[in-house]
Amino acid sequence: MTKTPKELGFRFPAEFEPHESTWLSWPHKEASWPGKINSIYPAYAFFVKLLAQSEKVNINVIDQAMEDFARGHLEKAGADLSRIFFHHFPTNDAWCRDHGPAFLVHNQEKKRAIVDWDYNAWGGKYPPHDLDDVIPTKVGAALHLPVFHPGIIMEGGSVEFNGRGTVLTTTSCLLNKNRNPHLSKAQIEKYLLDYYGQDQVLWLGDGIVGDDTDGHIDDITRFIHESKVVTVIEHDRADENYAPLQENLKMLQAMRLPNGRPLEIVELPMPSAVVYEDQRLPASYANFYICNRYVIVPTFRCSQDHKALEILQRHMPEREVVGIDSVDIIWGLGSFHCLSQQEPSV
Repeated sequence: MTKTPKELGFRFPAEFEPHESTWLSWPHKEASWPGKINSIYPAYAFFVKLLAQSEKVNINVIDQAMEDFARGHLEKAGADLSRIFFHHFPTNDAWCRDHGPAFLVHNQEKKRAIVDWDYNAWGGKYPPHDLDDVIPTKVGAALHLPVFHPGIIMEGGSVEFNGRGTVLTTTSCLLNKNRNPHLSKAQIEKYLLDYYGQDQVLWLGDGIVGDDTDGHIDDITRFIHESKVVTVIEHDRADENYAPLQENLKMLQAMRLPNGRPLEIVELPMPSAVVYEDQRLPASYANFYICNRYVIVPTFRCSQDHKALEILQRHMPEREVVGIDSVDIIWGLGSFHCLSQQEPSV
């Protein structure tokens, strides 16, 4: 019987641990940003520029024409193209957090591996997804890394790690019948522990309004230290996010790490509601991305932007916190964390 990554000594590290690079899939699907796709490129290119100042950047593109198109935007943004590497791995969409490789590191040896979870575009919502589904194995082949195939649906945005054996997720996503209806909660937990190399699964409830992923954790609660989380709070009792976020806060307060320690909880405000074409969009400051040098945070042209950036800077002083306008990007129903996947150093 084949051994699991955990049995072989692998684990999924925290995002705040050192990176070798960041992986992206260049945005090209107009249906994800109907009427707005061209307006997202300046902010996206600035995001890539910051990443390239921090670490190598690997970008999946369909072909040479798309690579040339991407290079043009990155040159315009002033990005260091010597630190950016293109791979002609065609994708259906840009959400590399969910379809990209889940990189593992070994606990004792300087080696890595990849988990290639099955991917069905958040419960079959946005076909086709066949190209996205095979990206991790293509990356594994390019990097000459072993690839594990658990054979169940899992998305990177649905799980959050503290780097010390704890994975945080939501029942609304992982127990949704559009993912793995044949699996019980206990069976899903076992996959998380075995294939991400973890010791404990902590469960929150519902995600935020407008999130088409059925409640990804990366829009609500994030680890910034092995025992510290930031979690978004809605202060307006009339807002439909108020109750579910209060319920998640209570659940976080009751959680204990394997050593019995409670979580240190930092409250982050929610932005004002972002509505476009009568649709409430899943705007959240929790969808930040931690790279080696920066914490890159989506902002939404509202009064809470400054407060959110200030809170994150205070609690992550070892990195520079940078806000990038995400009002156009969020029309795609995700932001910088959803668009990226880290490759850890060994």
